Amino acid sequence: MMLSAYAWNPPPTHLVLTTAEVHVWRASLQPPVWRAHALEHILAPVERERADRYVRSEDRTRFIVGRGVLRTILGSYIGLGPDQLRFCYNPFGKPALAAAAGGEAIRFNVSHADGLALIAVTGSREVGVDLERIRPDFGTEEIAERFFSRGEVAALRALPAARRVKAFFACWTRKEAYLKARGEGLSLPLDRFDVSLGPDQPAALLAVHDDPAEAMRWSLRELVPGPDHVAALAVEGHAWHLRCWQWPEPKSARDA
Repeated sequence: MMLSAYAWNPPPTHLVLTTAEVHVWRASLQPPVWRAHALEHILAPVERERADRYVRSEDRTRFIVGRGVLRTILGSYIGLGPDQLRFCYNPFGKPALAAAAGGEAIRFNVSHADGLALIAVTGSREVGVDLERIRPDFGTEEIAERFFSRGEVAALRALPAARRVKAFFACWTRKEAYLKARGEGLSLPLDRFDVSLGPDQPAALLAVHDDPAEAMRWSLRELVPGPDHVAALAVEGHAWHLRCWQWPEPKSARDA
């Protein structure tokens, strides 16, 4: 099912995440200056040091807001202050909460493009999310020839030219979301598995060439974060319900 049937709703006051639910948050990374400053205070020292390495102030702000919003959202699920969270990373760089900070309770994944971020949160399932801005001037067909599977390249070529750009980014986000959910980096090459990409096809992992049973382990879902972006969600298992939340924009006289 496409997310066009879903709305990005304001979150409830009390968040409850069941094992049969997946929550995806959409957040702007360009809030008012005062909000960015407030979020910076909840970051760990290593995160503030990383932020300071950005040359462009816009990139620095987006990093600070992204990490601050992530901390705030995750903390609200496990009942910890956002500044108390501690992160760890697997050998391929996939982030998780450290066990002492609720890592056994929830799993998450993050993606951002330009000034927008998506944060996926689950209880006991592996999850991956990918977000991309649609760029008509991007070398989509050349990139597809280099990285996509033969079946995906053939499916892309079969589409009318006007539909190929969006189909390319749909394919790309679905492949990236699946790889991020697996948490093994590019140990599985992009051309060794197939996803759907047609405009009338639901998102799906069609085949994993070296492991025929692997495709049945995962669910893929298309997300619609905005008119200029495409996104995809990969979730371990089936029979789960998606809820989509909009990170609340601050309402203050200081916004004016």
